[in-house]
Amino acid sequence: MPESLSLEHRLRAAWQRRGPLACVLWPLSLLYGAVATWQRRRGLARAERLPVPVVVVGNVVAGGAGKTPTTLAVVRHLQARGWRPGIVSRGYGRTRFDPAAPDAPVPVTPQSDPFAVGDEALLLRQRAGVPVFVARQRADAGRALLAAHPDCDILVCDDGLQHWALAHDVAICVFDARGVGNGWRLPAGPLREAWPRPVDLVLRTEPGPDLPLPPGAEAFSAARRLADHAVRADGSTVALADLRGAAKTRVAVAGIARPEAFFDMLRAAGLTLHETIALPDHYDFSSWPRKSGAGETVICTEKDAVKLWHHAPHALAVPLQLEVPTAFFDALDRRLAARGYHPRTPAAP
Repeated sequence: MPESLSLEHRLRAAWQRRGPLACVLWPLSLLYGAVATWQRRRGLARAERLPVPVVVVGNVVAGGAGKTPTTLAVVRHLQARGWRPGIVSRGYGRTRFDPAAPDAPVPVTPQSDPFAVGDEALLLRQRAGVPVFVARQRADAGRALLAAHPDCDILVCDDGLQHWALAHDVAICVFDARGVGNGWRLPAGPLREAWPRPVDLVLRTEPGPDLPLPPGAEAFSAARRLADHAVRADGSTVALADLRGAAKTRVAVAGIARPEAFFDMLRAAGLTLHETIALPDHYDFSSWPRKSGAGETVICTEKDAVKLWHHAPHALAVPLQLEVPTAFFDALDRRLAARGYHPRTPAAP
């Protein structure tokens, strides 16, 4: 196990209770909280409002909680309602920038380099099929997207709950089974900011402990599960049922916040895993050793696949699906309508 991953796992385990390690780190969390409060006030003072409504999808805990599938679900719902959405993101994990304009917004295409746009932004572009722009400042990404796609009439900001410089109209906070952990801020706990904080909608992607809700917020529960198929690099699919049995060695790899959750879902789908490889979140796979795939089947997440396929084109990616209750989307529609926002082309009855 890489040392960075070992440390990451120890921290994540410590964040679930107020044990010795968390207590040692608690004084640092006070400093982190002070800096976060200063950034929030500074961002709010400079917040830019774009000419279209903005829906923010994010979370308050470090690591993934289901933001990407939630963003996809929100975009698809908006399309079904008659909106023409676009997505803006920071493009977390980007390592390649234009040296002449490192802060310039970058449009994401289905063929984009994941190291230039971020793995999650590329996955969103491939899965949602709507315009996606990334930039360090989401407002810059939003302006560039609207200039390039003037028919876009609503923006979904992926992982933007702590980005105060872009004014938003509806805030969605996503939680998984961890909830708020031990309730402390980084690095003593998992919280990026204190909870509860003002949001409009809370979506639980997994069962977990009860959460205190901010005033006026509505809470809903979704079901997260694997698709019944895996995807090859060429876009063709293979049924998960065909991967059961012991004909080949099955190796599951995940470079996400909670690799073990992905492995458990594969096992629940009936797959026998001969080896599991947990890697740090947003792992770049530059040193991936398995080049041929001879005699084994490598199974990964969709987020990992956009980078892994460059090194292991034989790998199979299993999509994650989120079943969101209709009541959640009804609440989103009500929040937008209450602010005077309606789609230009209402959905057919």
